[in-house]
Amino acid sequence: MISVREKIAYGLGDTASNIIFQTVMMFLLLFYTDVMGLSPAAVGTMFLVVRLIDAITDPLMGNLADNTKSKWGQFRPYLLWLAFPFAIISILAFTTPDLPDDTKIIYAFVTYTLLMIAYTAINIPYCALGGVITADAKERVTVQSYRFVFGMLGGVIVAAATLPMVEFFGNGDSAKGYQMTMIAMSSLGLILFLLCFLGTKERVSLPENQSSSFKENLQSLWQNDQWRILCMAALFLLTGQVLRFTLAIYYVKYFLGREDLITSFLTLGVIASMIGCAVAQPLAKRVCKIKAYITLQVISATICLFSFFIGEEQIVLAYIAFIAWKFFLDMATPLLWAKMADTIDYGHKKTGIRITGMVYSGVIFFIKMGVAIGGALAGWLLAFYNYQADVAQTEATKQGILLSFTVLPALGSFAVAWVMRKYTLTEQKVVKIQAQLSTTTS
Repeated sequence: MISVREKIAYGLGDTASNIIFQTVMMFLLLFYTDVMGLSPAAVGTMFLVVRLIDAITDPLMGNLADNTKSKWGQFRPYLLWLAFPFAIISILAFTTPDLPDDTKIIYAFVTYTLLMIAYTAINIPYCALGGVITADAKERVTVQSYRFVFGMLGGVIVAAATLPMVEFFGNGDSAKGYQMTMIAMSSLGLILFLLCFLGTKERVSLPENQSSSFKENLQSLWQNDQWRILCMAALFLLTGQVLRFTLAIYYVKYFLGREDLITSFLTLGVIASMIGCAVAQPLAKRVCKIKAYITLQVISATICLFSFFIGEEQIVLAYIAFIAWKFFLDMATPLLWAKMADTIDYGHKKTGIRITGMVYSGVIFFIKMGVAIGGALAGWLLAFYNYQADVAQTEATKQGILLSFTVLPALGSFAVAWVMRKYTLTEQKVVKIQAQLSTTTS
């Protein structure tokens, strides 16, 4: 059994990661369009290009982590080595330079690219760490539940504190406010990454005689059909989720017409996510993880569709729908990440090669593809519907924001449910695989 203290320490690493990831999801598009003054179409294209570049580095980072040997283990040392550089780059990404507009887009491209690469370099080893803390299938769900509860705590901090901190530090100067806010957020993230490093331990190691090349690892990865299913699910999931969450600010500000409610809307949504993640563990003990995951995706999609029919004057109903969506969607999140660890055992049994870092980095590659597509779609759709920053929007623009915030994300969750029908790694099957691996290696 893993101690509660260690589970909390592991979770703090995701608090640190989400302080940046959720800030990017919630506020980077708004920062670029309304503070730096960049066009939504240009930002949408930049999101796609940068995130594609970033996604390509994922397998390379996974392979590097799999081949790392140090006195601290394979994955933990990256939390120590990269916490400070990650914090500095995060600050630079939310800094507005005194440059001409055509040069600002170059600055944004360079700093955002560096931010995503730094995020990859620290987050992939962190995610892989969750797969080597324990080999117990039930404990994996528990570890991931703690991780995402604390990860969503980072989201709560971002949702509740970002705009008030921008106003406090900026005192009317949004550019200064965002920069100072990120200094505070990044400093907190630095401390939390170090606490995660100090409080965790790696218990599952590579087979002693394993020696494989990057090419062989990639071939082994592709032979893992259950891993491929998770990759497709992650792609559809994040495309819809990022599109909806990115446009949440625009939905509240322009469709509901209540800019003053943005902070409470986002904060309550992330709190619902925390509660959903906490419920995942008892849910997984009572029902099949696969059936539960598919059902939760269908429920989430249905809520999105229902939200399309909520009128702009129905503020309370809009809150309820968003909170319910975040609750059910993120109740499924720990289940998905626990499945990733199960596919490592499955792949090891099928190919004879254990590649923890590559499995996680491969899924994260498709997660980032989804983030790239969802973020790009948000910018492109705003441009398509003739969005203009900080002015009253036309009815056509408001309806475009509504459609993009509700119907399109629903299609993503329905696609996830359809893909996951072919996932077969039940808890009983995973236990059997682990027993066979134990017999083989003993």
